[in-house]
Amino acid sequence: MKPTDSSFKVNNDVKIAALLVASIASFFTPFMGTSINIALPTIGIDFGADAILLNWVTNGFLLAAAIFAVPLGRVADIHGMKKIFTYGIIIFTVASLFCALAPSSIILIAFRVLQGIGSAMIFVTGLAIITSVFHPKHRGKAIGINVAAVYVGLSLGPVIGGLMTQYLGWRSLFLLMIPFGLLVVAIVFWKLKDEWAASRGEKFDWVGSILYSIMLFLVMYGFSNLPQLDGWIMLVLGIAGFFAFLRWELRSKSPVFNVRLFKNTSFTFSSIAALINYSATFAVTLLLSYYLQYIRGFEPQTAGLILVAQPILMAITAPLAGRMSDRIDARLIATTGMAVVALGLFTFTFIGSDTSLINIIIGLAVLGLGFGLFSSPNTNVIMGSVERKFYGVASATVSTMRLIGQTMSIGIATLVFALLLGRVQITPEQYPALLGSIHICFVVFTILCFVGVFISWYRGESGYQEEKDGH
Repeated sequence: MKPTDSSFKVNNDVKIAALLVASIASFFTPFMGTSINIALPTIGIDFGADAILLNWVTNGFLLAAAIFAVPLGRVADIHGMKKIFTYGIIIFTVASLFCALAPSSIILIAFRVLQGIGSAMIFVTGLAIITSVFHPKHRGKAIGINVAAVYVGLSLGPVIGGLMTQYLGWRSLFLLMIPFGLLVVAIVFWKLKDEWAASRGEKFDWVGSILYSIMLFLVMYGFSNLPQLDGWIMLVLGIAGFFAFLRWELRSKSPVFNVRLFKNTSFTFSSIAALINYSATFAVTLLLSYYLQYIRGFEPQTAGLILVAQPILMAITAPLAGRMSDRIDARLIATTGMAVVALGLFTFTFIGSDTSLINIIIGLAVLGLGFGLFSSPNTNVIMGSVERKFYGVASATVSTMRLIGQTMSIGIATLVFALLLGRVQITPEQYPALLGSIHICFVVFTILCFVGVFISWYRGESGYQEEKDGH
């Protein structure tokens, strides 16, 4: 079923408001992530936490967001995108306050999990609302602006996060989220009067949702606990749970996730390409934050200024790539982007204790260029390859691929750290092992991204192109 022109006859004020609130939310969630990565060494000192536990400040957030993304995407399809988006903003804002007041690393991780649930509600609805109000001919441009907001958040996160951590303390990062949350809620109630619920009245698949959440938890938590025995056990149970989930969804009349969408080649391979891309890139900021602050001895604000090169290029490139994907086959743009990312990662496999900062900045700029070229066109393909009633699920798929990929990326780094460093605080005696861990991570990420180039190209012609040609 192709949407008609009347499906997209939405007041321009509503379009602007929808794009604005989705983009503000898309700004402050990644801002939170990259600023916290910069603050992790300081948090570790405050709480006396080791590198493995510190990684869970990031991993707990990502795990919760990934587990709840698909079920909440389905809830949004049934009960309304705006409603779930608003609840998500409120939960994220309240959780930010609790994180700022956390008395220990364990309590901080617990509230980061709550933040992750709120973020899942934001992720799965913001993009779906944009897709619902913008015509396919202009959707790539809107998605490009939304993705650019993500990268502006990524850009400012290390810089502002470094400055705030150094002069105001890491708790101030969480307090900064509160006014952003209140602003978005105010705009939603002021301007967005409509609701989007393409599957209103359908039943919610509780069994499928529980199976999905347990399966994903076992896989992601098990992966992060490798090479320990309990990690392997949980990973095997998670894989078994995955097949049980597939069997149930294929029999369900109202599945939480329509697995038949994966019969669509564009949807499937675009989703896998996104998973690989995030798996290969998300931990880069974390690894280089450790490298710059521990091995090179830079202060948080200086490390943040160096790391900003990557997201700045992302923010510049993403809207242009999104606009291009409205006119030409997105496969070519996205695959080129994936190849450029692989090149950027490859340059970091040679990083050493005396590597020139210019070389590091150039490598980050190459990564930013590649990721900007990849993300918007790839997202446009995913969202444009499904019917309107699956926008929530497709948006959840985009978010889930990103979140699983990000968790896998941190998980790979955690696994390498566990093998080479162990559960110890990072001291100068550990610096050679830390540098060796960083080397191995970049080699693994380069190989992953190289495979991703072929996955991205194999997807075939972009499915949404026919939809646009029909109007």
